[in-house]
Amino acid sequence: MAVNKKKMAAALAAVSLYLQQEEAAQAGTAPTMPAAPTLDTSHWGQSGRQEMMAMRKLIQLRVFTRF
Repeated sequence: MAVNKKKMAAALAAVSLYLQQEEAAQAGTAPTMPAAPTLDTSHWGQSGRQEMMAMRKLIQLRVFTRF
């Protein structure tokens, strides 16, 4: 019975917190998430990273031959 009471208490606490967040969002006082930083990447850098990933994939697939 103690386990069921703990589960019930946890579920009620979660529902209560959810309802509080919903009310805060309706009132416009909800904390907002900060905007994700944008990354300015160049096409050369992106191309280089793509080539490195392709080479690693070939190595993992053991297609890369030793000379």
